Amino acid sequence: MMKAYRWLLPHPLVTLLLAVVWTILQNDISAGMIVFGLILGVIIPWGTSIWWPDTPQGFHMGRMITYSLMVMWDIMVANVQVAWIVLTRPNSKLRPAWIVIPLDLRQPEAITVLAGTITLTPGTVSADLSNEGHSLLVHVLDTDDPDAVRDEIKQRYERRLKEIFE
Repeated sequence: MMKAYRWLLPHPLVTLLLAVVWTILQNDISAGMIVFGLILGVIIPWGTSIWWPDTPQGFHMGRMITYSLMVMWDIMVANVQVAWIVLTRPNSKLRPAWIVIPLDLRQPEAITVLAGTITLTPGTVSADLSNEGHSLLVHVLDTDDPDAVRDEIKQRYERRLKEIFE
């Protein structure tokens, strides 16, 4: 049964997400906009599915929702922290750092979510992934302890992503 509709809906959650986002962006919740959103939600993933990697096995949606809520909270806190740094500290007092994060993650989707999480959080940017995919280069706006930042990223984000994707 699961495989029967995969030719039409290769990524059903993306289909649903695209339909909802389209309807919201149109600022007009009507039957026509919902139907058109569903049509886009079917055509776009279907037309691009040959370039998508296989769906990760063992993905835990409940844990991903919890992870997303935690990341949204971290983004809000980091916004306040970065605003405070910018408003109270002159540029000459900043302590930026480049940090190499060794990765235990191996699935491309999990590594992408980690890099996106780091970049979305103000004050940090994922800059590069090693050719083998075993380490991530991260720039931090201000830190006096790069090792603590590395350990926090591994413990707070990477550990949870391993639980989600494995």
